[in-house]
Amino acid sequence: MTDGAGGTGGTTGADGEPEPSDTLKAFGEVVKVFRKRARLTQEEFAPRVRYSVPTVASIEQGRRFPPPAFVDRAEEVLDAFGVIRAAAKHLSRRRGLAKWFRHWAQLEAEAASLYTYECRLIPGLLQTEAYARALFRDQLPPLGDEQIEARMVARVERMALLTERPNTAYSFILEEHLFLRRAGGAEVTRELINHIFLLAQLRNIEVQIMPLEQERHAGLHGPMQLLETPEHKWFGYGEGQESGHFHTDPAVVSTLQMRYARMRSQALSLEDSMSLLERMRGAA
Repeated sequence: MTDGAGGTGGTTGADGEPEPSDTLKAFGEVVKVFRKRARLTQEEFAPRVRYSVPTVASIEQGRRFPPPAFVDRAEEVLDAFGVIRAAAKHLSRRRGLAKWFRHWAQLEAEAASLYTYECRLIPGLLQTEAYARALFRDQLPPLGDEQIEARMVARVERMALLTERPNTAYSFILEEHLFLRRAGGAEVTRELINHIFLLAQLRNIEVQIMPLEQERHAGLHGPMQLLETPEHKWFGYGEGQESGHFHTDPAVVSTLQMRYARMRSQALSLEDSMSLLERMRGAA
């Protein structure tokens, strides 16, 4: 399992070279020292780097990988003599993320818009911890407890993007059968449906369901993600079982956009999708 378009696992492979947690803690301490030198509280510092207070706290505690934009803004705001940027160079590898997904994960953390179509399982950003843990437990080859925990840390960090980035527009198109599979059992499924239903009430999150019976379907080529950067450039991402492909060719990205736009019209409307989720909540 990997952590990409489907958000299926958030894993590193056998050669994934996970990032030691000590380096994250050391980076966090560097930021904290310079923040205190500038006589700024976390509440004062957060808006200056354009991140939430919980995100700043997580980074300073070594629990969250700092996005590139955070590094640059913190360096400038704190006038850190290049120390923060230098410390960040040792954080080029992210624990719990597949190597082929790391570049996309960096862009994902800064995206202006993020569109996701998934037909295999619930995307990582929408998962609950119980659902994600069930997927990790079923992975083959089997994972050890430490490996599962590393993947959980990466997964929970990504999940937080939906609520920590209220100005990012998220769109999800999910196949109806993903909810009927009951991965992890009935209780896990019930919690998952309720979680997604509540997320879909947020202004920046749209969830549409592709019904089981759909004669015309523009997504038969498989899962996909589309991402708009703060500079309004668009990229695409597709994922297989043990690899991911980052699409930068404008012609390819345009094709993916065309397919996604068609699927939006083929899936249930936002209102009908919410009605279906609400019925599933009662039946789960």
